[in-house]
Amino acid sequence: MAGPTPVSALIHAATMVTAGVFILIRSSIIIDYSTTGLFFITIIGVFTAFFSATIGIFQNDIKKIIAYSTCSQLGYMVFICGLSNYSLSLFHLTNHAFFKALLFLSAGSVIHALSDEQDIRKYGGLLKILPFSYVMILIGSLSLMGIPFLTGFYSKDLIIEVSFISYLINNGFIYWLSVITAFFTSIYSIRLIIFTFFVKPNGFKKSYQQIHDSPIFMMFSLFFLCINSIFFGFIFKDLFVGLGVDTWLNSFNYYSKNILFLESEFLPFYIKNLPFFFSLIGVLVAYFFYNYLILILF
Repeated sequence: MAGPTPVSALIHAATMVTAGVFILIRSSIIIDYSTTGLFFITIIGVFTAFFSATIGIFQNDIKKIIAYSTCSQLGYMVFICGLSNYSLSLFHLTNHAFFKALLFLSAGSVIHALSDEQDIRKYGGLLKILPFSYVMILIGSLSLMGIPFLTGFYSKDLIIEVSFISYLINNGFIYWLSVITAFFTSIYSIRLIIFTFFVKPNGFKKSYQQIHDSPIFMMFSLFFLCINSIFFGFIFKDLFVGLGVDTWLNSFNYYSKNILFLESEFLPFYIKNLPFFFSLIGVLVAYFFYNYLILILF
């Protein structure tokens, strides 16, 4: 996490760390012939998502929180490859690129404003000073959490739904672990926002005297990513996933028994909405714990 935030945004959103997922997707013709291989890919992916989310809760470096968030979302992309839904993995990879780049660049705006300070424990009280950065981080975090009708919702929730109805593995275990991961995602996202913008200022006086919001050129790039973090998933969902989508032609290997988008439309109400409810519970738990309980204890 020593690199500049534009480099971190590029690496985590679009190039290096997602290359492995892309290789899995392009290797679908080989992977799909091995049920044992699919099993191990699914298990490794879902545990990666879960453990990375739990680690992110205890990080204090703003860039490390977002970086472990990337590891967690990569776990989602990997385990859905293990369930033979490669187009859905690519859809989440593309959506993730927008809101993760938005989060990293917004974090860079905050770091730059506070004289290169990255420890969120030395932030606080920035809501009125950096309102634009706050809105950008909020929208990126909500999209990451899979809040309905933002970009992340259209791929992340579909991944969780498909994991419930997959015939390839013990679907209940995968489903519940991915739902719990969504709960932890909400906790570390809200923790970052509270420590950065809402608690009392904890930084150095010199840093706060020199503070300023993003210049116009930074704002333009953040605004572009913000728009895509809100609308891209809704607009392009039918281009990536669903019945009859021929966008990828023979790029992926498909077995008809693993195309589960139709079944996912007819899941019970509580199964389809449980990830959102767990995310909402995570928001409330994080808000209560970090905004009230810590202030009382410390």
